[in-house]
Amino acid sequence: MTTLHPPAAAEPRPAPPPTRRDRRSWTGWGFLGPFVAVFALVFLAPIAYSVYLSLFRDQLIGGTTFVGLDNYTQALQDDRFWASLGRVALFLAVQVPVMLGIALLVALALDSGRLYGRDFFRISVFLPYAVPAVVATLMWGFMYGTRFGLVGDLEDALGVGLPDPLSPGLVLASIGNIVTWEFIGYNMLIFYAALRVIPHSLYEAAEIDGAGQIRVITAVKLPAIRGALVIATIFSIIGSFQLFNEPNILQPLAPNAISTDYTPNFYTYSLSFNGQQHNYSATVAIVMGLITMAIAYVVQLRGMRKGV
Repeated sequence: MTTLHPPAAAEPRPAPPPTRRDRRSWTGWGFLGPFVAVFALVFLAPIAYSVYLSLFRDQLIGGTTFVGLDNYTQALQDDRFWASLGRVALFLAVQVPVMLGIALLVALALDSGRLYGRDFFRISVFLPYAVPAVVATLMWGFMYGTRFGLVGDLEDALGVGLPDPLSPGLVLASIGNIVTWEFIGYNMLIFYAALRVIPHSLYEAAEIDGAGQIRVITAVKLPAIRGALVIATIFSIIGSFQLFNEPNILQPLAPNAISTDYTPNFYTYSLSFNGQQHNYSATVAIVMGLITMAIAYVVQLRGMRKGV
């Protein structure tokens, strides 16, 4: 009689060595890791800390206490915040189209090839962007002065009274002039770079069809640089809602026209550094960030939809 022995257990197979594809994926993460670490440290961590601060309130009795969403409710009912938001919204509605329109005209003139001294003109238009914002604002602020600046000198030379650029009714337009002077060259460079990569075959087809210069601009150039137009518009919207340097620097020159809540960023700065209301300042900053993000996202969707 034969005895049946149970089959021997199969020995576990050794794990296959990592393939070249696996090693390549880990190599990619190795290159990406430093950026992710810096991004988390300088971008995500401050946002998370601001959200944390916005949930608390520093009170005279009881110290710092958790208040949940009470700070957000207060911000949404804050007349000073909404007044500053309305001010930068008006600034955006007027200044951004003017700035982008001038930058687009300059870029089209440079791309036409008919402009004499094109290289010099391009550098001249771009040069104001190389001037730091603080220096540019101080320069224009002194030129706006009616006692010691260019406006005052013109009044003495002409013997007439000129409008004060730093008066409450004109200071927003004066700030818009400074920002436009600073960023026309930056946006011009975006548009000009987009125009330079348009295939020449499109121009040849338009020439065969008998299209003139205006028709080439409206039917070929503008549709081809739609992406650059959308990007420049989004950057300009974000920059308008972040308006801070110009009113902050001009405020000592025009204390009756520029208050500490003139723009949302200026209001946030004043709450934190002058009023020591760090929790409420973080709340206003978060609300402003969400509003800016929503408007920029709507503009992006609209621009992409038009491009389809």
